[in-house]
Amino acid sequence: MIDQYRSDQARRERETLAASREPSADVSDRDDTLTVLFLCCHPTLTPASAIALTLRAVGGLTTAEIAGAFLVPESTMAQRISRAKQRVKASGATFRLPTADEQPDRLRSVRHVLYLIFNEGYASSGGRRLHRVELTAEAIRLSRLLHRLLPDDGETAGLLALMLLLEARRPARVDADGELVSLPEQDRTRWDRSLIAEGAGLLDQAYSRGAVGEYQLQAAIAAVHDQAATADATDWPQILALYGLLDRITGNPVVTLNRAVAAAMVDGPAAGLDLLDGISEPMGSHHRWHAVRAHLLEMAGDATAARAEYRRAADLTTSLPEQRYLASRAARLGARPPDES
Repeated sequence: MIDQYRSDQARRERETLAASREPSADVSDRDDTLTVLFLCCHPTLTPASAIALTLRAVGGLTTAEIAGAFLVPESTMAQRISRAKQRVKASGATFRLPTADEQPDRLRSVRHVLYLIFNEGYASSGGRRLHRVELTAEAIRLSRLLHRLLPDDGETAGLLALMLLLEARRPARVDADGELVSLPEQDRTRWDRSLIAEGAGLLDQAYSRGAVGEYQLQAAIAAVHDQAATADATDWPQILALYGLLDRITGNPVVTLNRAVAAAMVDGPAAGLDLLDGISEPMGSHHRWHAVRAHLLEMAGDATAARAEYRRAADLTTSLPEQRYLASRAARLGARPPDES
């Protein structure tokens, strides 16, 4: 432990010394944030490395803060960031925005990284907190910058709209004790109506700019939820139709997972369970697959199977708020049967 402490201290001193030798940021009044963002999302990097480098170089988070967000040791995150920097340097990338030919691929990478940062902040993959507000705030800030750079790009507008429409619900996603509150049970008077209006406005503008992409469709689904006065007033047929389009565009099993919930709400739980069976291979080891299956089995009246699936989902997730929520759902369905082993 002493060796580790000394190593970390020496590394921090080296970083401080290196920073002191860099040219002052006051030499130019030009904002290079987006140039750095595009470099951090270089196509040679994995999403994990791009996220870490973006948060360090653009977001200004410390290595310790980033490590804490992703539940890894600070030394591990420092190595990840260092390797990412070296890979970008080795690629021969220059400090400039991408050319018109390079922009489509690079822009897709940038949007994807911002989306992943927001998701980790909105529903932390592990730890004691459901939200990492600093991550969602940074993702929204960077997405606003990107939208200002590319005001006519429909997918960038769709991504920002999606973030705003989801962030609007955050005050109602936990109760006074910090416990998770499901969407149907949330107090909608606590939703941020100004964010909903801004997100819906961005989405309307994006629709007028040509082809509709995956972020616009996700934002449209979020808007349908946000604009329903009550959970019972939700337009589930419209949500199911939007998920059908999104599923065809992406072929992503996570989309199919969400589509299964919409199908159950429109056509009954059996329809949703059929869709879940079709993605059991890629998603069967993920806690969300078991959580959705539990919910649909509960809708179908099979309390015993639902209880088992809730417990399996709770065992698989590393998020403590989700663990407690899923365990409470299982407990609500009855006591655990005797151990027959």
